[in-house]
Parts: sequence; structure tokens; C-alpha cells
Amino acid sequence: MSNEGQKDYWNGAAGETWVESQDRLDRLLAPFSDAAIERAEIKSGDRVVDVGCGCGTTSAALAACGAAVWGIDISAPMLAHAKGRFKGTANLAFSQTDASTQNFTPDHQLLFSRFGVMFFDDPAGAFKNLRAALTPEGKLVFVCWQEAAKNQWLSIAGRAVQPFLPQPATPAPAPNGPDPFAFADTNYVTGILNRSGFRDIHFESLTPKLHLADDLDGAIRFQTRVGPLARVLAELHGEARDKALDAARSALAAHLTSEGLKLSSAAWMVTAKAA
Repeated sequence: MSNEGQKDYWNGAAGETWVESQDRLDRLLAPFSDAAIERAEIKSGDRVVDVGCGCGTTSAALAACGAAVWGIDISAPMLAHAKGRFKGTANLAFSQTDASTQNFTPDHQLLFSRFGVMFFDDPAGAFKNLRAALTPEGKLVFVCWQEAAKNQWLSIAGRAVQPFLPQPATPAPAPNGPDPFAFADTNYVTGILNRSGFRDIHFESLTPKLHLADDLDGAIRFQTRVGPLARVLAELHGEARDKALDAARSALAAHLTSEGLKLSSAAWMVTAKAA
């Protein structure tokens, strides 16, 4: 349950990039945050762990509902940003820690996460450890992505540039390895949660249209920062890079309207109770 690869990734350039893009990402992901927080039905005084809290937006929103919130993440850059943004909020604390190994006390009413639980090396072990944070009546609410094909806002550009990218020399990762789409399969997630001490597991499909950008230039800039085009900048050069970005631009252009680029998304809102 070491998650060393994820720790390296989110404490490097990726963490800094997400800090720089925090405001835009929060606006983009607001439909998911709002739905999950509403479903959590926070009561004043509830103790909450926000898993993979990132730059702290969901933690602060939960605290505004009256909860005492502990935001945890492995990314030092994002946590530093969160602490700066919400300094002085009495019922809100942040810690850099690995949720799969943190020694929790069983006095929390809610485990919450917005796209922060799909990256564990050992998901069942991680959720078993998280279960230890809950009271006997505690509940779990998290949001995770459905399969990439249902998420046009990521997959359109991703498919367009795939032919230009070098093929990996090593075997493909396991189908459910740490990945943004690792929890797309509801049967897989149900099995993890059942083995980890949860019951009454439910999935609700969230499919808002996401406003990716006002124009093609904005879409390309954004997705080279935190989306599927980041790999193009990292791995391609010269003519190959230009051709890949042109392919992405052409693919996205087909979806441009007078309102900009509003593309489909699909996520699961998962709820469960402590068994």
C-alpha cells in the first residue's frame, strides 16, 4: 500500500500544475462537488475526512455546512495552497498523509472524496483502513469517473493524439491499476467496498455537460496543462508535436458552438454505509 508512484507524481510538477489551475478546475468540477456535498447531508458538528482534498475547495465547502473537516492528501504543493486559502477557518484542518496507512480514530461520521480515491496501489486495503475512521453509523460518499469513452471532455483530444505518441516499451498496466478511470466498473468497486467493510452500496450516474473553454485556443491551453495533451508537450517535439496538437484542435473543432466547448462527462457518485 505504499503508493510511492503517486506520491512522486503529485509532489512534482503535477501538483504545482494543479495549484496553478485550481480556480479553473474548481469551476469545471463544481457540478460533481455540489451533487456529492448535497448527498452527504452534513449535520452541524459532524466530523468528516475529505480524502484526496487537493487544494481544499471541497473541504471548505463541507466545513461551511457546519462540519469539522480534516482534509488529507499526499501532495505538499496542493496542501500548502489549501492552507493559505483557508487560513483561520476554525473547523478545518489539513494534513499531508497517505489515506491507506494513516492511523485513524473511529469518530468520524463521513468519509468524502471528489475524484481522490482511484489511485491506490491496493484499493481494498486502503478502503479497509479508511473504514476504521468511521463511527458504526458512518457513511461514505465519493465521486469517481466512469469510463474514458463517456468523458468527451478528455477523450476527444486524447484519441486524436494517440497515434502520435510513442508506444510504451513495458506491458500495459493492469486494467484496474491506479488511474483516473480505475473505478469505472461498478462491480469492481462494489467488490472492493464489500471486502473493506461497507454495505448498502449505491451508484448514481452524474452526466453534466462541462464547459471546457470558450474557444479552441483556450481548450488546447487547458488540456496541455492538466488534460490529455500534457503528454504531448512532455514527449513530443518539433513537427510531431505540432501535428499532434493540430489533430487535437481539429477533433475539438467539430464540437465548438457559439457557447464554446461544452462536452459530455460521466461520473459515479458512490454512497455506502459502514458495515
